[in-house]
Amino acid sequence: MKKKDRHSDQNRPPSRPEEIDDARLIAHLSSAARPQSIREIASALDLRHWGRRALPKLLARLKRSGDVDETHGRFRLTAQRPDRTSPTQAKPARASQEKHPPHEANIIAGRLVAHRDGYGFVVPDRPIPSMEGDLFIGAHAMGDAMHGDRVLARIIRRDPVGRFEGRIEKITARAHPTVVGLFRYGVHGNVVLPYETRIGHEIVIPPGEELTPALREKLRLSSAESSRLSQRLRLPELDGAVVDVEVTRYPRGGAAPAGRVVEILGRHGEMGVDVEIVIRKHHLPHVFSAEVQEQARAAAQEVRREDIAGRRDFRDLPIVTIDGETAKDFDDAVFVAPRTAGGFELQVHIADVAHYVRRGSELDHEARLRGTSVYFPDRAIPMLPEELSNGICSLNPRVDRLVMSAILQIDSDGKVVHAEFTPGVIRSVERMTYTNVNKILEGDAEMTARYSPLVENFRSMKTLALALNAQRAGRGSIDFDLPEPVIEFDEMGRMTGIVRSVRNIAHRIIEEFMLAANEAVAAYLEGRGIASLHRVHEKPDAKKVLEFEELARAFGYSFGIEDLSEKRIAVRHGSVRPAGRERRSRMRPMHVSLPAGEIAIRPQHYQRLTAKIAGKPEERILSYLMLRSLKQARYAAEPLGHFALAADQYTHFTSPIRRYPDLIVHRILKWALENPGATKGPYREAELKEIAVETSDAERRADGAERELMDWKTVQYMEGHLGEEYDALIISVQKFGFFVELFEVFVEGLVPIDRLEETLGARFRYRESDHAIVSDYFRSRKNQGGRREFRLGDKVRVRAERIDSFRNRVEFSISN
Repeated sequence: MKKKDRHSDQNRPPSRPEEIDDARLIAHLSSAARPQSIREIASALDLRHWGRRALPKLLARLKRSGDVDETHGRFRLTAQRPDRTSPTQAKPARASQEKHPPHEANIIAGRLVAHRDGYGFVVPDRPIPSMEGDLFIGAHAMGDAMHGDRVLARIIRRDPVGRFEGRIEKITARAHPTVVGLFRYGVHGNVVLPYETRIGHEIVIPPGEELTPALREKLRLSSAESSRLSQRLRLPELDGAVVDVEVTRYPRGGAAPAGRVVEILGRHGEMGVDVEIVIRKHHLPHVFSAEVQEQARAAAQEVRREDIAGRRDFRDLPIVTIDGETAKDFDDAVFVAPRTAGGFELQVHIADVAHYVRRGSELDHEARLRGTSVYFPDRAIPMLPEELSNGICSLNPRVDRLVMSAILQIDSDGKVVHAEFTPGVIRSVERMTYTNVNKILEGDAEMTARYSPLVENFRSMKTLALALNAQRAGRGSIDFDLPEPVIEFDEMGRMTGIVRSVRNIAHRIIEEFMLAANEAVAAYLEGRGIASLHRVHEKPDAKKVLEFEELARAFGYSFGIEDLSEKRIAVRHGSVRPAGRERRSRMRPMHVSLPAGEIAIRPQHYQRLTAKIAGKPEERILSYLMLRSLKQARYAAEPLGHFALAADQYTHFTSPIRRYPDLIVHRILKWALENPGATKGPYREAELKEIAVETSDAERRADGAERELMDWKTVQYMEGHLGEEYDALIISVQKFGFFVELFEVFVEGLVPIDRLEETLGARFRYRESDHAIVSDYFRSRKNQGGRREFRLGDKVRVRAERIDSFRNRVEFSISN
């Protein structure tokens, strides 16, 4: 190799690496353990000549922009610290907390949903005319935003089919005050790898910030010493541990976020650590403050004589609660009596939580923050402290309890002919379970003898529930009876199986009674003109209906909607390769199908199709697809109706121990009863809108946490069953493979398309026209030639191959 001419370098301009820009400087300051002087920065970055001369100007510019702080000639990145009082209880960003952005047609306010591959979507706070779905944000346009952040985004591109593309303009609220992940020591510094893979950043832990107060005390280190000495420490309790990190600096200008360890939760795979991870990943408030606990303990644990004054006394009636075997908080109790004019009187008594949780109290603030109780297979996070949720508010048997009562007069056809509401007091005679009530109604001799005084009442309940159900069905109400996974444990708390939930007539009884009470309360408040919270379920999007129709036709079914038409639109810059023998010919223009106009979809369309498929092999898959075509129910301050129930007004009234909206409705109902002629109501509409957004978000957060923990538990269970074969049903087909549901155990998983190709020795592709995965050519020992297709609803034999711990998913292969 030729030696370089040492004189030639002297005649060259200074090399480019000596120059300094914003990103390089911010990246350096982000990893610095303490503020640095200009000389220290220049030395660390090996700056000479032009770089040293440019550094002061660059720092001055970053100071003016607010990115850098200067103290006594030393510089550091501006701290962006959330409230440190309780990082684990920090409230996630909500739309209701933000000021509305200035009106501009191309600016959209919403929540960012990131993808692990770097791109994302902004879910708008308000519907955007002519935009289909959410706003796409390319990886290059994400800026410094993280998954879940509330942002302002600018529309930069629109296409004829209503798909918009944009870029992040501003982050208005951060979603992650804390991040849970795995702690790793590294050569270039310590990091935490988030369990939320959509965050897309490792969290840098500066020297000393990995030590919790407990570790500092154990090592007898002061805060000043921990930064200097921790660089030489590799603590076994930290390396590879699951930790919760308070974010002290969010990503900026290419620099990674930084944080400090606030909790060490244990090791991945240890019992109970999965629950702790999910709680922190979804930012579920789970620790009651001292003030909240003090208020809960101060509540009387027995009903006092003065509490009963002015209430209707129902204590002489054989009122019962009916719940699951593991339930501890009992919101509702019921009683049914025949009417002389025919039909029944239904009494639904709901715990009077509003009597104990006063508006504006610490208990009220905490309940609003939580929004709902969260139920995991082996643990619950209650909305209210146990002194209330399992104590004085719970309708426990054989003790006096305060209630809000809905008394409905119902004719023999199941129609409510009169409703009244009153504060009351009850004394439940029995804590019944769904299982035992069902046994009684099926004629079980032991249960019938055990509860003989109540048997006739349960029979009346069944008759009334069937009449109420028939009345709902007559107006078009939809019933999806889809099973849910239930984990079975042994006496040591170890999982023994995952089974399908079973519903019986006792479940139907309580469901019908609660629906009737909720609807009656909603109608009463709406009739009075009093502002309240509503449970709304809006009409499905026309595009979703069209997509379902396309899938249902493959099974020979249809909604039967009149004048259902669609238009095909060419996608600009889009193309597809022809299938089959024409695969090597030219690419064809890509088209999408959209509704040609408004679709006259009604609940009755869903109801009739549900009846058609009842008991058929394809019932499971089509019910699942129908459910996916519907919008998600939410809370609102406006009475927008409930599509699935075919109801003009609906609310949530029957679960105030575990749902904050129900508590609000109780307060409004009590106010209405105390003020017979008034219409204004105790809550302003603006406040109800805020509560509706917050509680809808809290519900989605809780649902997401419950689903994710079920995925964790499923993966843990299946780890012990790898290599085993199962019969399965294909429930979803995607470009990357198809999802199956096992028959023997209630587990879902993926058959990836690459594993399909490896197992069957053929190339497979996704055929969009009928949502199938098909082979180009298939050959095996049993089949000398031909094609293989996998479609929705097909039954297949699969083998459990591996656990995708990255996605908490079970992967299967097809058994030859």
